[in-house]
Formats: sequence, structure tokens, C-alpha cells
Amino acid sequence: MSSAPRIQISRLFLILATGALATSCNGPLPFLSAGALSGQVQPAPETWALAEDFAVVQIETRPSEPYSVNVAYTQIDGRLYLNAGDTETEWVTHIADDSSVRMRVGETIYESRAERVTESGEVAAFGTAWTDHSMFHRDPTELERVWIYRLVKP
Repeated sequence: MSSAPRIQISRLFLILATGALATSCNGPLPFLSAGALSGQVQPAPETWALAEDFAVVQIETRPSEPYSVNVAYTQIDGRLYLNAGDTETEWVTHIADDSSVRMRVGETIYESRAERVTESGEVAAFGTAWTDHSMFHRDPTELERVWIYRLVKP
């Protein structure tokens, strides 16, 4: 058997295994988006008090055609922030069209609204927390354009 058919079989196996994994989970994979999130739904709290101040959660945008991804969050003094940095990602464009989002932490889904943060003092406060704990260490106050969102009650 030549190496070409083996490579094709290996690729086919990889494609099938990836497809099986993607369809067996109920949310996005680390670098792949998914559709609607499942879990116990409740409204966003007035003040956030998640177990960790910095972690990764799953967010769902575009209620008409759900799109979910993994996003890092930062929690500061009861406020919860999502950061796309200086990249206008697909989830950012969805929020521009409809600010309704759902965020899953464990098995709980919080229905929220995403407000873009543009006030320089709030961006700076977020930047201090973000650069101290993020592996990216990019201060958002030094970026020409930045997409930071605060999650609030709908």
C-alpha cells in the first residue's frame, strides 16, 4: 500500500473524529464555534460574583441563529467584562447587530446584554486587571481600536 492512500485514510479518520466530537458536545470547542448553548437559564445578576475573577466562558450571540464561542472574561468589582481586543471578531459583529447574549458558566446560562465599553477610565481600569492576569499582556489603552464589553441585565 503506497503512502498516498494511507494519508487519505488518516485525513478521513481525522475529519470523522473531529465531526463526531463537535456533534457530541453542547457548546463550542476551544477554537471552533457552535450553535445554541444548553443549560439552566437564568437572568444576569445585578452584581457578578463568579468563583474566579479571570477565566474562560462560553457566550452565545445572534439569537436568531445562535453562534457560540469560548471567550475569556474578567470580573472587576462585581462587573463582568468580555474582551475581543483589537480584533472585530464574528461575535463582536453579532453584538453590534443585537446586544442580547447568553453566557454559560458550568451548567448555568445567564441571559445578558453586552454594552461596549468606551469610557477611557473604565477601559484603563479593565486594562490594569487584564494585563496583570492575561497571558496576552496587551494594554487595551494602547490599542487604536478595542472591543471590550460589560455584561448587564437585559
